[in-house]
Amino acid sequence: MIKKVLMYTEKNIKVITRDLTVNKIASSVLCVRSIRYLIYKIYGIKTRTRNIAPRCFFGGRNVVIGRECFINYGCFFENSDLIEIGNSCSIGMEVMFCNATHEIGNTSNRAGKYYGKPIRVGDGCWIGTRAIIMPGVTIGEGCIIAAGAVVTKDCEPNGLYAGVPAKRIKELPLSKNEKRVG
Repeated sequence: MIKKVLMYTEKNIKVITRDLTVNKIASSVLCVRSIRYLIYKIYGIKTRTRNIAPRCFFGGRNVVIGRECFINYGCFFENSDLIEIGNSCSIGMEVMFCNATHEIGNTSNRAGKYYGKPIRVGDGCWIGTRAIIMPGVTIGEGCIIAAGAVVTKDCEPNGLYAGVPAKRIKELPLSKNEKRVG
């Protein structure tokens, strides 16, 4: 019994320490980007950009952010599984990466067993303000996700996706040296 209490207390202390360091100090508007970057790196978030604005929440360290990305104010990284953002991505304000879900339970508790699914965002994507990226979604390279969209399914490369749920509404042009696949 005492061993269980100590293990529970130790786990809570780790969560409190993470939240204090990563989600209070580093995410503060008073913390400069270079210090924020250093705290995230020390904590184990694999970021290759210093362009992470204040007020972002990281639920864990299983996050990979590529080079030349910009993460705007107030983004939420739930982190029940891997969240991977490619290079040269622009993430708007208050975007939510929600990768936790539940099995459907019985009538007494519909939220059954909890588990996570990875989220992947390809290179060069732009995700608009307050978009929500749901568990298990892969967003292909060069996509634009419109502000307020709820992405529930994979997005093929080079498309504009909008709506609830998000649907492909436009094919985006490629640069001169790129070719469409398929």
